[in-house]
Amino acid sequence: MQSESISLRRGLTGLSPVIIFLLLYVVVSFIAGDFYVMPFSVALLVASAWGIVISKGTIVERLEIYSRAAGHSNIIYMIWIFILAGAFASLAKEMGAVDATVDLTLRYLPASMLVPGMFVAACFISLAVGTSVGTVVALAPLAAEIGAGAGVSTSFMISVVLGGAFFGDNLSFISDTTIAATRSQGCDMSDKFKANIRIALPAAVVTLCIYLFQAIDAKPATLPADAPSAWLVLPYLIVIVTAVARLNVTVVLGLGIASAYIMGLIMGYGPVEMAGFMGTGIDGMGNLIVITLMSAGMLGLVKACGGIGWLLQSLTRHINGIRGAEVCVSVLVGLVNMCTANNTVAIITVGSLTREISSRFGIPARKAASLLDTSSCIVQCLIPYGAQTLLACSLAGISPAEPFAYLYYPWALAVCVAISIIVKGAPSKTAPSAL
Repeated sequence: MQSESISLRRGLTGLSPVIIFLLLYVVVSFIAGDFYVMPFSVALLVASAWGIVISKGTIVERLEIYSRAAGHSNIIYMIWIFILAGAFASLAKEMGAVDATVDLTLRYLPASMLVPGMFVAACFISLAVGTSVGTVVALAPLAAEIGAGAGVSTSFMISVVLGGAFFGDNLSFISDTTIAATRSQGCDMSDKFKANIRIALPAAVVTLCIYLFQAIDAKPATLPADAPSAWLVLPYLIVIVTAVARLNVTVVLGLGIASAYIMGLIMGYGPVEMAGFMGTGIDGMGNLIVITLMSAGMLGLVKACGGIGWLLQSLTRHINGIRGAEVCVSVLVGLVNMCTANNTVAIITVGSLTREISSRFGIPARKAASLLDTSSCIVQCLIPYGAQTLLACSLAGISPAEPFAYLYYPWALAVCVAISIIVKGAPSKTAPSAL
Protein backbone atom coordinates (compact mmCIF):
# COMPACT_ATOMS: atom_id res chain seq x y z
CA MET A 1 0.00 0.00 0.00
CA GLN A 2 1.48 3.34 -1.07
CA SER A 3 1.55 5.95 1.66
CA GLU A 4 1.04 9.67 1.16
CA SER A 5 4.08 11.39 -0.34
CA ILE A 6 5.76 13.85 2.01
CA SER A 7 7.54 16.83 0.47
CA LEU A 8 11.14 17.74 1.24
CA ARG A 9 10.04 20.97 2.86
CA ARG A 10 7.53 19.25 5.12
CA GLY A 11 9.99 16.51 6.02
CA LEU A 12 12.78 18.89 7.00
CA THR A 13 10.30 21.05 8.89
CA GLY A 14 9.11 17.98 10.77
CA LEU A 15 12.70 17.10 11.70
CA SER A 16 13.63 20.66 12.64
CA PRO A 17 12.97 20.25 16.41
CA VAL A 18 15.62 17.52 16.54
CA ILE A 19 18.01 19.65 14.49
CA ILE A 20 17.47 22.65 16.77
CA PHE A 21 18.03 20.51 19.85
CA LEU A 22 21.30 19.09 18.50
CA LEU A 23 22.51 22.54 17.46
CA LEU A 24 21.69 24.07 20.81
CA TYR A 25 23.10 21.32 23.00
CA VAL A 26 25.83 19.45 21.15
CA VAL A 27 27.21 22.18 18.89
CA VAL A 28 27.12 24.94 21.51
CA SER A 29 28.73 22.63 24.06
CA PHE A 30 31.49 21.64 21.64
CA ILE A 31 32.20 25.25 20.75
CA ALA A 32 32.30 26.24 24.41
CA GLY A 33 34.34 23.16 25.32
CA ASP A 34 32.02 22.53 28.25
CA PHE A 35 29.01 20.18 28.24
CA TYR A 36 27.54 21.93 31.27
CA VAL A 37 27.31 25.36 29.63
CA MET A 38 24.03 24.53 27.85
CA PRO A 39 21.50 22.83 30.16
CA PHE A 40 19.99 19.74 28.56
CA SER A 41 16.51 20.71 29.71
CA VAL A 42 16.74 24.20 28.20
CA ALA A 43 17.79 22.83 24.81
CA LEU A 44 14.83 20.44 24.92
CA LEU A 45 12.49 23.23 26.02
CA VAL A 46 13.44 25.41 23.05
CA ALA A 47 13.18 22.47 20.63
CA SER A 48 9.81 21.44 22.10
CA ALA A 49 8.48 24.99 21.84
CA TRP A 50 9.54 25.10 18.20
CA GLY A 51 7.85 21.75 17.60
CA ILE A 52 4.59 23.16 18.97
CA VAL A 53 4.95 26.25 16.75
CA ILE A 54 5.35 24.24 13.53
CA SER A 55 2.59 21.72 14.30
CA LYS A 56 -0.88 21.99 12.80
CA GLY A 57 -4.11 22.56 14.67
CA THR A 58 -5.11 24.73 17.59
CA ILE A 59 -2.69 25.30 20.44
CA VAL A 60 -4.73 22.88 22.55
CA GLU A 61 -4.48 20.16 19.88
CA ARG A 62 -0.73 20.67 19.56
CA LEU A 63 -0.22 20.44 23.29
CA GLU A 64 -2.35 17.29 23.34
CA ILE A 65 -0.02 15.64 20.80
CA TYR A 66 2.94 16.61 22.96
CA SER A 67 1.28 15.42 26.16
CA ARG A 68 0.11 12.09 24.72
CA ALA A 69 3.64 11.30 23.57
CA ALA A 70 5.13 12.35 26.92
CA GLY A 71 2.51 10.38 28.83
CA HIS A 72 2.87 7.16 26.85
CA SER A 73 2.81 4.05 29.01
CA ASN A 74 6.42 3.21 28.08
CA ILE A 75 7.55 6.64 29.28
CA ILE A 76 5.65 6.43 32.56
CA TYR A 77 7.07 2.94 33.13
CA MET A 78 10.56 4.32 32.58
CA ILE A 79 9.89 7.09 35.08
CA TRP A 80 8.88 4.52 37.71
CA ILE A 81 12.24 2.84 37.13
CA PHE A 82 14.01 6.18 37.58
CA ILE A 83 12.18 6.80 40.87
CA LEU A 84 12.98 3.35 42.25
CA ALA A 85 16.59 3.59 41.04
CA GLY A 86 17.03 6.96 42.76
CA ALA A 87 15.60 5.68 46.02
CA PHE A 88 17.75 2.54 46.00
CA ALA A 89 20.97 4.30 44.96
CA SER A 90 20.66 6.93 47.70
CA LEU A 91 19.65 4.46 50.43
CA ALA A 92 22.42 2.01 49.55
CA LYS A 93 25.02 4.77 49.46
CA GLU A 94 24.04 6.32 52.79
CA MET A 95 24.05 3.00 54.65
CA GLY A 96 27.53 2.13 53.31
CA ALA A 97 26.71 -0.51 50.67
CA VAL A 98 28.54 1.40 47.94
CA ASP A 99 31.65 1.94 50.07
CA ALA A 100 31.75 -1.74 51.06
CA THR A 101 31.34 -2.94 47.47
CA VAL A 102 33.99 -0.57 46.16
CA ASP A 103 36.39 -1.56 48.96
CA LEU A 104 36.01 -5.27 48.19
CA THR A 105 36.48 -4.70 44.47
CA LEU A 106 39.58 -2.54 44.82
CA ARG A 107 41.05 -4.78 47.52
CA TYR A 108 40.92 -8.06 45.60
CA LEU A 109 40.83 -7.17 41.87
CA PRO A 110 44.08 -6.02 40.23
CA ALA A 111 43.99 -2.42 39.07
CA SER A 112 44.71 -3.46 35.48
CA MET A 113 41.56 -5.62 35.45
CA LEU A 114 39.04 -3.13 36.87
CA VAL A 115 37.91 -1.71 33.53
CA PRO A 116 37.88 -5.00 31.57
CA GLY A 117 36.16 -6.68 34.50
CA MET A 118 33.43 -4.06 34.58
CA PHE A 119 32.86 -4.44 30.82
CA VAL A 120 32.61 -8.24 31.04
CA ALA A 121 30.23 -7.94 34.01
CA ALA A 122 28.01 -5.51 32.09
CA CYS A 123 28.00 -7.82 29.04
CA PHE A 124 27.07 -10.85 31.13
CA ILE A 125 24.36 -9.16 33.19
CA SER A 126 22.72 -7.50 30.19
CA LEU A 127 22.76 -10.77 28.26
CA ALA A 128 21.04 -12.52 31.16
CA VAL A 129 18.65 -9.69 32.01
CA GLY A 130 17.77 -8.71 28.45
CA THR A 131 17.58 -5.02 29.30
CA SER A 132 20.23 -2.34 29.12
CA VAL A 133 18.30 -0.24 31.64
CA GLY A 134 18.46 -2.97 34.29
CA THR A 135 22.19 -3.34 33.73
CA VAL A 136 22.74 0.39 34.08
CA VAL A 137 20.74 0.43 37.32
CA ALA A 138 22.84 -2.38 38.78
CA LEU A 139 26.29 -1.23 37.71
CA ALA A 140 26.45 2.52 37.00
CA PRO A 141 26.74 3.71 40.64
CA LEU A 142 29.36 1.06 41.40
CA ALA A 143 31.32 1.83 38.25
CA ALA A 144 31.50 5.52 39.16
CA GLU A 145 32.72 4.83 42.70
CA ILE A 146 35.19 2.11 41.65
CA GLY A 147 36.60 4.38 38.95
CA ALA A 148 37.08 7.18 41.46
CA GLY A 149 38.96 4.83 43.79
CA ALA A 150 41.25 3.64 40.98
CA GLY A 151 41.86 7.04 39.42
CA VAL A 152 39.76 6.31 36.31
CA SER A 153 37.42 9.06 35.13
CA THR A 154 33.73 8.62 35.87
CA SER A 155 32.73 9.31 32.26
CA PHE A 156 35.07 6.54 31.08
CA MET A 157 33.64 4.02 33.54
CA ILE A 158 30.07 4.92 32.59
CA SER A 159 30.92 4.40 28.92
CA VAL A 160 32.22 0.92 29.82
CA VAL A 161 28.90 0.05 31.48
CA LEU A 162 26.87 1.45 28.59
CA GLY A 163 28.84 -0.54 26.01
CA GLY A 164 28.42 -3.79 27.92
CA ALA A 165 24.75 -3.05 28.59
CA PHE A 166 23.99 -2.72 24.88
CA PHE A 167 25.96 -5.86 24.04
CA GLY A 168 23.46 -7.96 25.97
CA ASP A 169 20.46 -5.87 24.99
CA ASN A 170 21.34 -6.60 21.37
CA LEU A 171 21.83 -10.38 21.81
CA SER A 172 19.58 -11.51 24.66
CA PHE A 173 16.67 -13.81 23.81
CA ILE A 174 14.42 -11.95 26.24
CA SER A 175 15.33 -8.44 25.10
CA ASP A 176 12.38 -6.41 23.81
CA THR A 177 14.48 -5.36 20.80
CA THR A 178 15.15 -9.01 19.93
CA ILE A 179 11.47 -9.86 20.24
CA ALA A 180 10.43 -6.87 18.12
CA ALA A 181 13.04 -7.55 15.43
CA THR A 182 12.34 -11.29 15.08
CA ARG A 183 8.57 -10.90 15.10
CA SER A 184 8.60 -8.14 12.54
CA GLN A 185 10.82 -10.18 10.18
CA GLY A 186 9.23 -13.58 10.82
CA CYS A 187 12.35 -15.44 11.91
CA ASP A 188 13.34 -17.59 14.87
CA MET A 189 15.23 -16.01 17.76
CA SER A 190 17.94 -18.66 17.51
CA ASP A 191 18.55 -17.82 13.83
CA LYS A 192 18.74 -14.14 14.62
CA PHE A 193 21.14 -14.86 17.50
CA LYS A 194 23.48 -16.83 15.23
CA ALA A 195 23.54 -14.00 12.68
CA ASN A 196 23.81 -11.35 15.40
CA ILE A 197 26.65 -12.86 17.41
CA ARG A 198 28.89 -12.88 14.34
CA ILE A 199 28.61 -9.10 14.40
CA ALA A 200 28.42 -8.32 18.12
CA LEU A 201 31.05 -10.74 19.49
CA PRO A 202 33.97 -9.44 17.38
CA ALA A 203 33.03 -5.87 18.38
CA ALA A 204 33.00 -6.87 22.04
CA VAL A 205 36.37 -8.62 21.74
CA VAL A 206 37.93 -5.57 20.09
CA THR A 207 36.48 -3.32 22.79
CA LEU A 208 37.75 -5.62 25.55
CA CYS A 209 41.25 -5.53 24.04
CA ILE A 210 41.14 -1.73 24.07
CA TYR A 211 40.12 -1.75 27.73
CA LEU A 212 42.85 -4.25 28.57
CA PHE A 213 45.40 -1.90 27.04
CA GLN A 214 44.02 1.28 28.56
CA ALA A 215 43.49 -0.26 31.99
CA ILE A 216 47.29 -0.18 32.51
CA ASP A 217 46.83 3.46 33.55
CA ALA A 218 44.62 2.47 36.47
CA LYS A 219 46.42 2.98 39.76
CA PRO A 220 46.24 0.76 42.85
CA ALA A 221 43.83 2.31 45.32
CA THR A 222 44.89 3.48 48.78
CA LEU A 223 42.50 1.66 51.10
CA PRO A 224 41.94 2.10 54.83
CA ALA A 225 43.15 -0.65 57.16
CA ASP A 226 39.65 -1.12 58.59
CA ALA A 227 37.49 -2.38 55.76
CA PRO A 228 33.69 -1.87 55.86
CA SER A 229 31.63 -4.93 56.73
CA ALA A 230 31.33 -7.28 53.76
CA TRP A 231 27.67 -7.84 54.65
CA LEU A 232 26.91 -4.33 53.42
CA VAL A 233 27.27 -5.49 49.82
CA LEU A 234 24.17 -7.69 50.21
CA PRO A 235 21.70 -5.18 48.66
CA TYR A 236 23.82 -4.95 45.51
CA LEU A 237 24.22 -8.71 45.34
CA ILE A 238 20.45 -9.08 45.60
CA VAL A 239 19.96 -6.58 42.76
CA ILE A 240 22.49 -8.31 40.51
CA VAL A 241 21.34 -11.87 41.30
CA THR A 242 17.64 -11.09 40.84
CA ALA A 243 18.42 -9.21 37.63
CA VAL A 244 20.31 -12.22 36.29
CA ALA A 245 17.33 -14.36 37.35
CA ARG A 246 15.31 -12.29 34.84
CA LEU A 247 12.94 -10.66 37.29
CA ASN A 248 11.25 -7.47 36.19
CA VAL A 249 13.48 -4.45 36.80
CA THR A 250 10.89 -2.82 39.09
CA VAL A 251 10.79 -5.99 41.21
CA VAL A 252 14.59 -6.08 41.24
CA LEU A 253 14.78 -2.50 42.52
CA GLY A 254 11.98 -3.11 45.01
CA LEU A 255 13.87 -6.06 46.49
CA GLY A 256 17.04 -3.97 46.57
CA ILE A 257 15.28 -1.18 48.48
CA ALA A 258 13.69 -3.66 50.92
CA SER A 259 17.00 -5.41 51.64
CA ALA A 260 18.85 -2.11 52.11
CA TYR A 261 16.08 -0.84 54.40
CA ILE A 262 16.19 -4.01 56.56
CA MET A 263 19.96 -3.84 56.83
CA GLY A 264 19.69 -0.18 57.77
CA LEU A 265 17.32 -1.07 60.61
CA ILE A 266 19.73 -3.75 61.81
CA MET A 267 22.58 -1.19 61.76
CA GLY A 268 20.56 1.22 63.90
CA TYR A 269 19.27 3.72 61.36
CA GLY A 270 15.80 5.09 62.11
CA PRO A 271 12.86 4.37 59.76
CA VAL A 272 12.23 8.09 59.15
CA GLU A 273 15.93 8.73 58.62
CA MET A 274 16.09 6.09 55.89
CA ALA A 275 12.90 7.45 54.34
CA GLY A 276 14.77 10.75 54.12
CA PHE A 277 17.64 9.01 52.30
CA MET A 278 15.21 7.59 49.75
CA GLY A 279 13.46 10.93 49.35
CA THR A 280 16.77 12.59 48.55
CA GLY A 281 17.44 10.01 45.87
CA ILE A 282 14.00 10.44 44.34
CA ASP A 283 14.39 14.22 44.33
CA GLY A 284 17.72 13.76 42.56
CA MET A 285 15.87 12.08 39.67
CA GLY A 286 13.69 15.16 39.12
CA ASN A 287 15.77 16.64 36.32
CA LEU A 288 16.06 13.26 34.59
CA ILE A 289 12.29 12.78 34.72
CA VAL A 290 11.69 16.24 33.26
CA ILE A 291 14.17 15.56 30.45
CA THR A 292 12.53 12.21 29.68
CA LEU A 293 9.05 13.74 29.46
CA MET A 294 10.23 16.63 27.29
CA SER A 295 12.20 14.35 24.96
CA ALA A 296 9.21 12.07 24.44
CA GLY A 297 6.88 15.01 23.84
CA MET A 298 9.23 16.66 21.35
CA LEU A 299 9.72 13.43 19.40
CA GLY A 300 5.95 12.90 19.35
CA LEU A 301 5.63 16.25 17.58
CA VAL A 302 8.36 15.25 15.11
CA LYS A 303 6.38 12.16 14.18
CA ALA A 304 3.09 14.06 13.93
CA CYS A 305 4.69 16.69 11.67
CA GLY A 306 5.85 14.05 9.19
CA GLY A 307 9.54 14.05 10.04
CA ILE A 308 9.81 10.30 10.55
CA GLY A 309 7.52 9.53 7.59
CA TRP A 310 9.75 11.62 5.34
CA LEU A 311 12.85 9.73 6.51
CA LEU A 312 11.20 6.41 5.65
CA GLN A 313 10.13 7.70 2.25
CA SER A 314 13.48 9.25 1.34
CA LEU A 315 15.69 6.34 2.34
CA THR A 316 13.65 3.70 0.52
CA ARG A 317 13.30 5.64 -2.74
CA HIS A 318 16.63 4.66 -4.29
CA ILE A 319 17.75 1.13 -3.42
CA ASN A 320 20.06 -0.75 -5.77
CA GLY A 321 20.95 -4.36 -4.96
CA ILE A 322 21.13 -6.35 -1.74
CA ARG A 323 24.01 -4.35 -0.28
CA GLY A 324 22.15 -1.13 -0.88
CA ALA A 325 19.05 -2.67 0.70
CA GLU A 326 20.99 -3.72 3.81
CA VAL A 327 22.57 -0.28 4.10
CA CYS A 328 19.10 1.25 3.74
CA VAL A 329 17.68 -0.93 6.54
CA SER A 330 20.57 -0.04 8.86
CA VAL A 331 20.46 3.69 8.19
CA LEU A 332 16.67 3.74 8.27
CA VAL A 333 16.30 2.22 11.73
CA GLY A 334 19.23 4.29 13.01
CA LEU A 335 17.75 7.59 11.91
CA VAL A 336 14.30 6.70 13.23
CA ASN A 337 15.94 5.71 16.49
CA MET A 338 17.64 9.10 16.59
CA CYS A 339 14.23 10.73 16.26
CA THR A 340 12.43 8.52 18.78
CA ALA A 341 15.26 7.87 21.31
CA ASN A 342 13.86 4.36 21.76
CA ASN A 343 15.37 1.40 19.90
CA THR A 344 12.33 -0.84 20.36
CA VAL A 345 9.99 1.82 18.98
CA ALA A 346 12.35 2.40 16.05
CA ILE A 347 12.37 -1.33 15.18
CA ILE A 348 8.57 -1.52 15.35
CA THR A 349 8.23 1.64 13.24
CA VAL A 350 10.32 0.36 10.32
CA GLY A 351 9.73 -3.39 10.81
CA SER A 352 7.07 -3.94 8.16
CA LEU A 353 8.88 -1.75 5.63
CA THR A 354 12.10 -3.66 6.28
CA ARG A 355 10.32 -6.94 5.60
CA GLU A 356 9.10 -5.60 2.27
CA ILE A 357 12.64 -4.53 1.36
CA SER A 358 14.01 -7.91 2.42
CA SER A 359 11.45 -9.79 0.37
CA ARG A 360 12.18 -7.70 -2.71
CA PHE A 361 15.99 -7.82 -2.56
CA GLY A 362 16.53 -11.24 -0.97
CA ILE A 363 17.85 -10.28 2.47
CA PRO A 364 17.52 -13.33 4.76
CA ALA A 365 15.05 -12.71 7.56
CA ARG A 366 17.70 -13.47 10.20
CA LYS A 367 20.05 -10.87 8.68
CA ALA A 368 17.31 -8.25 8.47
CA ALA A 369 16.36 -8.82 12.11
CA SER A 370 20.02 -8.62 13.12
CA LEU A 371 20.54 -5.36 11.23
CA LEU A 372 17.43 -3.84 12.78
CA ASP A 373 18.44 -4.73 16.33
CA THR A 374 22.15 -3.97 15.99
CA SER A 375 21.84 -0.64 14.16
CA SER A 376 19.22 0.65 16.57
CA CYS A 377 21.40 -0.32 19.54
CA ILE A 378 24.37 1.53 18.04
CA VAL A 379 22.41 4.76 17.77
CA GLN A 380 20.68 4.33 21.14
CA CYS A 381 24.07 3.96 22.81
CA LEU A 382 25.54 7.03 21.08
CA ILE A 383 22.76 9.60 21.48
CA PRO A 384 23.10 11.61 24.72
CA TYR A 385 19.31 11.78 25.18
CA GLY A 386 18.69 8.02 25.24
CA ALA A 387 17.10 6.71 28.45
CA GLN A 388 20.07 4.47 29.27
CA THR A 389 22.63 7.27 28.97
CA LEU A 390 20.45 9.72 30.86
CA LEU A 391 19.94 7.25 33.71
CA ALA A 392 23.59 6.19 33.91
CA CYS A 393 24.87 9.76 33.89
CA SER A 394 22.25 10.87 36.41
CA LEU A 395 23.29 8.09 38.81
CA ALA A 396 26.95 9.02 38.30
CA GLY A 397 26.41 12.79 38.50
CA ILE A 398 27.90 13.70 35.11
CA SER A 399 26.68 15.33 31.89
CA PRO A 400 24.95 12.98 29.40
CA ALA A 401 27.46 13.97 26.71
CA GLU A 402 30.59 13.17 28.71
CA PRO A 403 30.79 9.39 28.03
CA PHE A 404 30.55 9.92 24.24
CA ALA A 405 34.32 10.21 23.70
CA TYR A 406 34.87 6.79 25.31
CA LEU A 407 32.06 4.79 23.70
CA TYR A 408 34.28 2.32 21.87
CA TYR A 409 31.81 -0.55 21.68
CA PRO A 410 29.09 1.07 19.52
CA TRP A 411 31.71 2.33 17.04
CA ALA A 412 33.32 -1.12 16.89
CA LEU A 413 29.84 -2.56 16.38
CA ALA A 414 29.18 -0.11 13.54
CA VAL A 415 32.38 -1.23 11.80
CA CYS A 416 31.35 -4.88 12.21
CA VAL A 417 27.93 -4.12 10.72
CA ALA A 418 29.58 -2.46 7.72
CA ILE A 419 31.88 -5.46 7.24
CA SER A 420 28.94 -7.86 7.48
CA ILE A 421 27.15 -5.95 4.73
CA ILE A 422 30.20 -5.87 2.46
CA VAL A 423 31.26 -9.49 3.00
CA LYS A 424 27.88 -11.16 3.37
CA GLY A 425 25.92 -8.93 1.03
CA ALA A 426 25.48 -11.56 -1.67
CA PRO A 427 21.93 -12.40 -2.72
CA SER A 428 20.38 -15.29 -0.85
CA LYS A 429 18.86 -18.25 -2.68
CA THR A 430 15.68 -18.04 -0.70
CA ALA A 431 13.99 -14.80 0.12
CA PRO A 432 11.86 -14.44 3.23
CA SER A 433 8.19 -14.96 2.72
CA ALA A 434 5.98 -11.93 2.47
CA LEU A 435 3.48 -11.03 5.14
